Amino acid sequence: MYCFQPKCKISASRKLSLKILLLTRATEDLEAEKTANEEAKVRYLREKLPPLQLRGLNIDDLQKVCKEIHEKIHVVDEDRYDCEAKVLKNYRDINKLKLKVQDLGGKFKKPALRKVRVSADEMLKALFGSKTKGSMDLRANLKSVKKEDIKQEKLTMEVGDWRKNVEAMSGMQGRKKMFDARSPFSLTMY
Repeated sequence: MYCFQPKCKISASRKLSLKILLLTRATEDLEAEKTANEEAKVRYLREKLPPLQLRGLNIDDLQKVCKEIHEKIHVVDEDRYDCEAKVLKNYRDINKLKLKVQDLGGKFKKPALRKVRVSADEMLKALFGSKTKGSMDLRANLKSVKKEDIKQEKLTMEVGDWRKNVEAMSGMQGRKKMFDARSPFSLTMY
C-alpha cells in the first residue's frame, strides 16, 4: 500500500523570500569563487615567472635570457595543445555517451531524410532481394489512349462564333441561363 504524505504548505511570500535568499547566496559564492581564482592565478604566475633582472647584463646574457624565455614559450604551447586535445577527446566521449543514453532511453531525434530516386526494379530488389524475376514495366499496365480518338472528339465538339455566345449571354437572360446551366436547382425571382 502507498502512504501519501500531504504536501508542505508554504505561503507564496515565504517561497519568494527563500528564493531571493538562495539567489543572493549563489551570487556571493560566485563572486568569492571568482576572486579566489584570480588570486590563484596571480600566485601561479609569481611562481612560474619570477621578475626579470635585465639591468647590468651584456648582449650575450640578454640573448641567453631570450632563448630561455623562447624555450619556455614552446613548452607552454605544447602543454596547451595537449590540454586542448584532451578536452576535445573528452567532448567526443561525452557526446558518444549521450548518444548511447538516448539509444537506451529510446528517445532520439530522427535524422532528416534525403530524397532518393529509385526505380521500380531497384525497389523490388531492395524489398524482396533477388527473388524477383525480370523487370517490372510499370508503363505496360497503363491504359493506352489512341491519338485518333482525341482528334475525333475535337471534331465532334461544336465550334461556333464566340460573338454569338457573348450576345446570347448578355443581359439578365444570359446570366439566368448561365445560372440554370450550372445549378440543378432553379432560382425564382420575386
